[in-house]
Amino acid sequence: MKLRKVSAASAAVLALALTATACGGDDKDSGSSGGDSKKITIGIKFDQPGLGQKTPDGYAGFDVDIATYVAKKLGYTEDQIEWKESKSADRETMLQRGDVDFIAATYSITPQRQEKVDFAGPYLLAHQDVLIRADDDKIKSPEDLNNAKLCSVTGSTSAQNIKDKLAPKAQLQPYPTYSACLPGLQNGAIDALTTDDSILAGYASQSQFKGKFKLGGFKLTNENYGIGVKKGSDLKDKINKALEEMVADKSWDKAVKDNFGPANYNNEPAPKIGDIKS
Repeated sequence: MKLRKVSAASAAVLALALTATACGGDDKDSGSSGGDSKKITIGIKFDQPGLGQKTPDGYAGFDVDIATYVAKKLGYTEDQIEWKESKSADRETMLQRGDVDFIAATYSITPQRQEKVDFAGPYLLAHQDVLIRADDDKIKSPEDLNNAKLCSVTGSTSAQNIKDKLAPKAQLQPYPTYSACLPGLQNGAIDALTTDDSILAGYASQSQFKGKFKLGGFKLTNENYGIGVKKGSDLKDKINKALEEMVADKSWDKAVKDNFGPANYNNEPAPKIGDIKS
């Protein structure tokens, strides 16, 4: 009897161990090393037409096309991508916590950010500019911004640039998203929205705003868009290789035409990997 009890207990332990092993082997929810997982989680903007926008039909924009191409080269199909909204102020934290595998969300490479996360790229060179009402004749040069009420986004390099050097006397009004600035710009509560020209072109080309806004054309800064990854991640080199292939096979040019063509955005050529314009 005693021997039978010991054998039964051993069998129970063995069954538990086998069950745990089986569960652990299938638990692959997200990955940072390639296509051996069921899904990959990517951070994008949800409210930026032409770049990263959540629509009734899914997700669209240049950043979305870039991220989808990269994910495919890493071994993931489109239906294995989980998109997460990455607001400007949250991006470093999301990467550090592991909420996402990488972020492609108009993410300018800066020395301050490079202390916290790593970047692949750049994959686009944009320039900070302003969006103003089409009938505005007060803002004709960057100097005029010092007398203006400007809207930008909390945590963005655009807001920091205005405060630090571009227009320190401007009345800067930070909002959580760029789209939140548009009603105030339209009704005159603010004089200009400032961020990258690529983002502004997307807003200006929306059907409901057609003919209502225009870009200043000031090219205030160089903004090198990179793909953010967790510090020390092996994804950086893999993403860089994918971006090089995207330029070489002309998929990059197609993404530019598809997303920026309607706005007549005069984009810069594809930058070389590691070539960060200051």
